Amino acid sequence: MSFNLLGIGEIVTGVGKVADDLFTSDEERLKIAQQEKQIEADLVKGQLDVNKAEASHPSLFVAGWRPAIGWIGAAAMAYQFLLYPLLIWGWALFQAKGWVPSDLQPPPVLDAQELWVILTGMLGIAGLRSFDKLQGTQTQRMAGKASQAEPG
Repeated sequence: MSFNLLGIGEIVTGVGKVADDLFTSDEERLKIAQQEKQIEADLVKGQLDVNKAEASHPSLFVAGWRPAIGWIGAAAMAYQFLLYPLLIWGWALFQAKGWVPSDLQPPPVLDAQELWVILTGMLGIAGLRSFDKLQGTQTQRMAGKASQAEPG
């Protein structure tokens, strides 16, 4: 009788194949890690290329979205931390003087969680804008204004 007739040979071969599939050598792990790093580097390079193309676009609607979001974030922070406290103080004063009806509620405060999202996004965009400036990928319109407003 052959070993193969009992199916033991196939079982041993199958178990060996499963064990080989489960075991990853250090060399294989290193190769996989290098491939993952290369993929990540390619993704970052692709995003940088997109950022450069956007920043160098002549249309303010394409190149100006980052500064616009920055201004919106700055306006939200100014409202929340400068204007709103003064507004509440003035609101109470005006109600005490009778200039504002006592049952009229003051304007709403902004949600702090949303402000943190705006703030962190704004800081990230400011970093990207600085990178664009360092790379020299400003639009002509923005570059003209920047050279007038900023030395160097």
